[in-house]
Amino acid sequence: MTTKATKYAKRKKRHLSIRRSVVGTPERPRLCVFRSNKHTYAQLIDDVKGETIASASTTEKDMDIQHGGNIEAAAKVGELLAKRASEKGHESVVFDRGGFLYHGRIKALADAARENGLKF
Repeated sequence: MTTKATKYAKRKKRHLSIRRSVVGTPERPRLCVFRSNKHTYAQLIDDVKGETIASASTTEKDMDIQHGGNIEAAAKVGELLAKRASEKGHESVVFDRGGFLYHGRIKALADAARENGLKF
């Protein structure tokens, strides 16, 4: 039987494994994704400087969505983040799925970001 604590620990272990190889640079920032039960968050991070370049989430007022924890909302987050990244002059990123499986909301966010100009 898996408890919430063991699920969290397994995800953190997967995330640390991913983070060993995925590093964001000024030329190619890291697209970091987090999903909770109610919302989806994404940000572009320059790990060299340690700063966030752009971010988007379903908690923003201008997103105009009913529920932030579904595939449609995640796709809107990916689209918005890609637009903000292109405004700042970033086309290419490395994808950090945050220890989550690449399906559902994570996949929808990635596909929407690709369709709107990000390359990864």
